[in-house]
Amino acid sequence: MKKNKALQYIIQVIVWGIVFGFPLFFAWKEAEAMTWVRYLGYVFVPVTFAIIFYSNYFILIDKILFRKRLIQFLLANLVLFVILSWVMDSWRGYYLIHILEDVRHHDAGPPKMMFILRDGMMMALTAALSVAIKMTENWYVIEGEKKELEKARTEAELQNLKSQLNPHFLFNTLNNIYSLIAIDPDRAQFAVHDLSRLLRHVLYEDRQQFVSLDQELVFMRSYIELMSLRLSGKVDLQVDIPEDGRGMRVAPLLFITLIENAFKHGISPSEKSFIHICFRIETDKKIYCRIENSNFPKKDNDRSGSGIGLENLRKRLDFLYPGQYHLFLGMEGDKYVAELTL
Repeated sequence: MKKNKALQYIIQVIVWGIVFGFPLFFAWKEAEAMTWVRYLGYVFVPVTFAIIFYSNYFILIDKILFRKRLIQFLLANLVLFVILSWVMDSWRGYYLIHILEDVRHHDAGPPKMMFILRDGMMMALTAALSVAIKMTENWYVIEGEKKELEKARTEAELQNLKSQLNPHFLFNTLNNIYSLIAIDPDRAQFAVHDLSRLLRHVLYEDRQQFVSLDQELVFMRSYIELMSLRLSGKVDLQVDIPEDGRGMRVAPLLFITLIENAFKHGISPSEKSFIHICFRIETDKKIYCRIENSNFPKKDNDRSGSGIGLENLRKRLDFLYPGQYHLFLGMEGDKYVAELTL
């Protein structure tokens, strides 16, 4: 904003410099060079226009026009025009008689009213130019403030989504550990230890908008390892996650939501089931994740299947990767597929 203001003032200085310096590039007459005495006959015109311009720019527009008092604004300019027209006419007469000592030129020429009308039109155009510039600047200021407010609102909503995600993650993980206790208490105890390590990542890394992909890959492998502790031999679990994140950065806990969903809906305690997780980094630096699992929907009274995580994921993607991601969630034949590309 400060740079824009400085640029505006520089442009104004250049423009007024050209206006005031214009006659210095030309001769007063073909055989006579411009002198300071002759320059005085010209300079009062741009001085008058500058008074009109900056009276509107700094005072009348802010104090009257922007407060929706159009009639008062027009009257104020009319009074200013009349005063300056009288001053210009008086100066023109004084200059011709007492400085140039050219009485004949003063008496001859077009009627005085033509000069007054001409000057009035130029003053009106100058005032209109001042209004146009001021309103344009004001529009840019308002748009900048809107963008700042929108950015603050987006960041606040994103933070709210994160605050929802942490309890959701903890709830689902504890739910899995609870199921594991009934199967193998010793392994459940080990799972609690692993959970503390995972929560450390959730609580501390999630504070950042983007984290190292290497950290996310480690987190995903640890989470899958934790969840696999309670799987029976009837579950076919296939995981293909690379070791190297190639120095890329990604928003935290995006892919874990899809993995959570697979473990939540993709396994059955009594039937054969499967979870296939494929994660890879494409040659064009695109991140691709595809998860296929058997489909065992939760019952309506089971709140662990309420869909908060996926809804949260969509909103976070819209905020962080607007128009830059592809997300597919749905059935392909008898299997459920979750596919995310960043």
